[in-house]
Amino acid sequence: MFTQSAIDIFRRSISDYHIRNDVDTPISNPYEEGSIENLLYLKNWIDTVQWHLEDIIRDPDISPEKALAIKHRIDSSNQDRTDLVEKIDDWFMASCKDVPLEDGASMNTETPAWAIDRLSILQLKIYHMKEESERLSASPEHRKKCREKLSVLLDQNKDFSSAIETLLEDLQSGRKYMKLYRQMKMYNDPSTNPVLYKKG
Repeated sequence: MFTQSAIDIFRRSISDYHIRNDVDTPISNPYEEGSIENLLYLKNWIDTVQWHLEDIIRDPDISPEKALAIKHRIDSSNQDRTDLVEKIDDWFMASCKDVPLEDGASMNTETPAWAIDRLSILQLKIYHMKEESERLSASPEHRKKCREKLSVLLDQNKDFSSAIETLLEDLQSGRKYMKLYRQMKMYNDPSTNPVLYKKG
């Protein structure tokens, strides 16, 4: 199943990151350049680094200068994430471009890559909730609540994986079709963000 392979790659990325657990750790992508596996690993690596940047920026004692630098880094990361999701959707589009459509074929509200984006982030939630459920410095009540939340996340992982598999099967059978609407984010573009273009 595609989703299980993706989950395995995401979890490998998360595990690799936590060897050093440092947002400045350089990526060492083990998969062949240009492969879908390479894109999935990179996707989750971006998510994992950003997860920890989001933790850092919430430090109440962070200096304004450091917070601003991290905010700019998160903005850049979000753009990289969006660009990569669109590359993954290009791969899916190419994989089903010759599939004949059934009469009445419909379009999903979410493309495969945006669903997989959520699946990637879900693996981070599972990893960190499990970590909290086992943290010895936390109270028993905290660990119990986190175990309960982890159970829900694992159930969500199962259901979400099944839903993505159904979408992929529907695309390959012609019951559904894809259209790609690029995100067209305006705030990172100096030609569409008025704060930026007015400085020119």
